[in-house]
Amino acid sequence: MHNNKFPPNRFYQGFALFVYRLMGWKIEGNLPNIPKYIIVVAHHTSNWDFVVGLMAKIILRLRLRFLGKHTLFKPPLGWLMRYWGGVPVKRDKSHNVVAQIVDFFDQHEECVIALAPEGTRSPVSSWKMGFYHMAKGADVPVVPIAFDFQARRLVISTPMTMADAEEQALHDLHSFFIKHPPKRPENAWYGPFDKRTNQS
Repeated sequence: MHNNKFPPNRFYQGFALFVYRLMGWKIEGNLPNIPKYIIVVAHHTSNWDFVVGLMAKIILRLRLRFLGKHTLFKPPLGWLMRYWGGVPVKRDKSHNVVAQIVDFFDQHEECVIALAPEGTRSPVSSWKMGFYHMAKGADVPVVPIAFDFQARRLVISTPMTMADAEEQALHDLHSFFIKHPPKRPENAWYGPFDKRTNQS
């Protein structure tokens, strides 16, 4: 499991822990001891999500991968993007992003990819469901992680398989996320529990 964890670094981890304690935050739950999974992070409503998430990543020594436009991986900075965990994807109509990520999982024995299904900090009326199709196609579980700004907790849930239909998967995910208020609740979408989806 070493590829999903960075080696211990007392300086970086100590700094991140200091920042977390200074902000009054804590981490609840544990990452699964499995080689491949997709982290679904929600609700993404503020730039503070990045700060909270980055400090948690350092504390947990998690080697995360993220998706980036393939043109960002060209010289001279392409090596740096890959070092940071970037996965190049082609987003034009002739290339299927889901298929690219499924292939990426197939090519690696260990891999953790993080996605924010809102895709923006602004209000949305639905999630981008790419994570669902990636997880189902690659046969890997989803690990939901919530930003709870009310209690100042980053909450890690247990792995969920995406074997169910899309609607059921959304219901199960939002049953977890709805319990953890984001920084800007008015910008969040709560799926089947969202009042905006029930308005006639």
